[in-house]
Amino acid sequence: MFAAASHGHGASLYRQMCAKCHGRDGQGVKGKYDDALRGDRSLEKLARYINRSMPDDDPGKCTKDQAAAVAAYIYDAFYSREARFRNNPQRVELVRLTNKQYVNTVADIFKHFTGNDGMIPKERGLHATYYATENFDGAKKAFARVDRAVDFDFGTGRPDQEHFPSNNFSIQWEGSLLSDESGEYEFLLKTPNGVRLWINDMDEPIIDAWVSSGQTTDHRAKIHLIGGRPYPLRLNFFRFQDKTAAISLYWKPPHGAEEVISARSLIPSGSSPTFVVTTPFPADDSSMGYERGVAISKAWDEATTQAAIESANYAVANLDRLSGSKPQDTNRVAKAEAFCAAFVAEAFRRPLAEDQKRLFVEDQFKKAKKLEDAVKRVVLLALKSPQFLYLGLQREKPDDFEIATRLSFGMWDSLPDDELQKLAGQGQLHTHEQVAAQASRMLNDARAHAKMQTFLHHWLQMDRVESLSKDDKLFPGFTPETIADLRTSLDIFLADTFWSDTSDYRKLLLADYLFVNQRLAQFYGLSTNTSDDFVKVTLDANERSGVLTHPYLLAAFSYQKQTSPIHRGVFLTRNIVGRALRPPPMAQTFNDATFATNLTMREKVAQLTRSQTCQACHSVINPLGFSLEKFDAVGRFRTRDNDQLIDASAEYTTDDGETISLKGARDLAQFAVSNEQAQNGFIEQLFKQVAKQPMLAYGSDVPNMLRESFVASNFNMQELLTEIATTTALHGLEQPTRKKS
Repeated sequence: MFAAASHGHGASLYRQMCAKCHGRDGQGVKGKYDDALRGDRSLEKLARYINRSMPDDDPGKCTKDQAAAVAAYIYDAFYSREARFRNNPQRVELVRLTNKQYVNTVADIFKHFTGNDGMIPKERGLHATYYATENFDGAKKAFARVDRAVDFDFGTGRPDQEHFPSNNFSIQWEGSLLSDESGEYEFLLKTPNGVRLWINDMDEPIIDAWVSSGQTTDHRAKIHLIGGRPYPLRLNFFRFQDKTAAISLYWKPPHGAEEVISARSLIPSGSSPTFVVTTPFPADDSSMGYERGVAISKAWDEATTQAAIESANYAVANLDRLSGSKPQDTNRVAKAEAFCAAFVAEAFRRPLAEDQKRLFVEDQFKKAKKLEDAVKRVVLLALKSPQFLYLGLQREKPDDFEIATRLSFGMWDSLPDDELQKLAGQGQLHTHEQVAAQASRMLNDARAHAKMQTFLHHWLQMDRVESLSKDDKLFPGFTPETIADLRTSLDIFLADTFWSDTSDYRKLLLADYLFVNQRLAQFYGLSTNTSDDFVKVTLDANERSGVLTHPYLLAAFSYQKQTSPIHRGVFLTRNIVGRALRPPPMAQTFNDATFATNLTMREKVAQLTRSQTCQACHSVINPLGFSLEKFDAVGRFRTRDNDQLIDASAEYTTDDGETISLKGARDLAQFAVSNEQAQNGFIEQLFKQVAKQPMLAYGSDVPNMLRESFVASNFNMQELLTEIATTTALHGLEQPTRKKS
C-alpha cells in the first residue's frame, strides 16, 4: 500500500498543495508549520480533517476525493505510528543521570549505610519535652507532648503555673521535617531567648543563638533539601532571667512565603541524616518536554568531578559512622575497606566482579599512604565511572540487576533498595508479575510521591510559573502568603487524588472541592471551620471542576489586572485536551489600551484574533479559554465582566471535526475525561517523566496497550504508573502475551 500511495495521485497532490508548509517528507517548514506531520488519527479521521481544514490558506479547496488520496499518502508515508516507527525507528538511548537523579542517587548511596527511614508516619507535629529549669535537667522534666507547631508567646509568664515554679524553663522539640520540593529552604527563628536549631546535621546547628539578647531577634539560615524526604530536626530553647519568653519557627520553602512551619511538614519521630550534593550542575536538556541526560559538556564533566569531591569529603568526615568503626579500633582499616567495597557496589547498582573490586577498592588502599586518602580515591573513582554516571550500559538482554535499576529509576529516580537487590541476586526479577509486584510495593515510598509531584507540576505547567502577583488595588488581599497557600492547596489536592485508593484520573478534572485554610476561605468567601490547617470544602459543581478551576492555575494563566483566555486556552489545548499547536506566525502583545473601554475580555480576544491567520490556531484556543471566563484573574467565581453578563459558552471543534457545545468549565472537563486524545496526552506525559525516553522506543504497540490497561483499571493513575515502570524495566526481555483485563 505504501509503495503505491507514494507514487500515486495522493503524493502528487501533497507536493502541490501541502509540501510548501509541511515539507516534502512531512518534516515541517520553519516559519510555516514547524512541527512534523504525525499523529494518532485514523485514516478516515485524517481524511475528514484535511477535507475540512486544508490547505491552511484556503480551507475547503481540497475536495473529498482529493482529501482521501492525500490522507492515504500522508498516513502511509510518515503520519501514522507505524510509518514513524518504520521511517525513523526510535530506540532507548544510552543516557547519563539527570541532575535530579544524580542528587537522589548519591543521597541514597550514603543512606544505605546510615539507615533508611521506612514509612512516614501519619502523626504530625514535633515531640516536645518541657523542663522546669533552664538547663534540660532530666530530674526537672515537667511533661512531654506533641506540639503541632512551634509558635508560642509566653509573655512575662511560663507554660503553666502547675509544672513551672519559676519563669526559668527550657523546651526541646525533636522529630523530622518533611520537604515537598527540592530546592533552597530558608529557616527563621523569632525569639528573645536562647535557641539552637539542627536540621539534617545533628552535630552542627544551622542556627546557634544560645546567648540571648533579651529582645525579640530574627535568626536565619539557608540549606538545600531534596524533596520527598524526612530530615532530622532538633530545636533547643531556654529562658533564664529574660523579661519575656517567645519562640516561633518559620521557613520559606521553594515557591513559598515566609510562614510558621505547619504540622503538615512535621513528624514527631526521628530520621537519619541525608547527604545533599550542593554542587551546581548545568541544566538538563528539556527540548523534548522532559528532562533528559543526553547533553555531555565540559561544564557537566567539571560538575560531576566537583560533586564527587564533595561526596568524598563527606565520606571521610563521617567515615566511622558510615563504616561502623571507631577511631581506636584495630580493624578500622578493614572496616573502611569493606565500606568502600559496599559503596562502589551501591554506586554500580550490582555486586562487584573480582577485577572491579581489585581496581576500585583494593588497589586504592594499597597505594594510599593514609586511610582517608584511600577512601577519597575510592569514592572519586566510583562516582566518576561510567557504571555510576550512565544508565543503559548493558546493551544486550537485561539481567535482573539491570531490570532492578530500570525499575528503581522509573519509580524513584534513584538506585534500587535492598529488597530489589536481594531479588535480583536471587533471579526473581524477570517476569511481568515479579516486576509489577515490586513496582506496587515501591508506590508507598516517599520518593515515588516526590516524583509524581514533579510530574503533576510539569503536566500543569506549575514548574514554569514565575509570578502570580496581581494589581493590589483590584485584588487586595492577594498577598504572597495567599499565593503560597494556593500552591499548597493545589499540591494537597493533587496528592489526595493521585494517592487515594481509587487514584482516579477523572477526579483530577471533575472534583467539586478545594482544600483551603482560613486565609483562603476568607479570601474566596468560603465557609469553613479550619484554623491552622487545610480542610476539604465542597463547592457548587456547576462552578468548580478539578484542576481546571483551581484558583492557583486560573491566576497563573491570567494577567495582573484581568483574565487571559488565550493563556488559559493554550494551556487547556496542550495539557488537558492533548492537541498540538503550531508556533504563532507573528508575536502579538495584548495591549488593553487599544480596545474600547466597554468591551469584555472575550470581545477583546475575539477582536484580536479574528484574522484568518490567527484563527488557524485560535479557533481551537479561544473556545477552551472562554469556557473559564466566569473566573477572574485570581480564580474567584464571577458572573459579570465590565458590567456585562459573562458568556462562557463556546463551540469547540475536535480534531475529528465534531462540534462540542461547552457551557463552561464542567462541560470542558466532561469532554476531556472521555476523550481518547486527552487520555493519550496524559499517558504520554507520564511515560516520558517515568522513563526519560520516547514512548515509541519501546514498541509501536505500547501506547495502545497502556491506554487499554488504563481504561480497564477505571483510570487508576497508580496502576498506570506501575504498568509504565514495569514495561520499561522489562524492555528487551521477551515476555509471554498477557491477557487483557
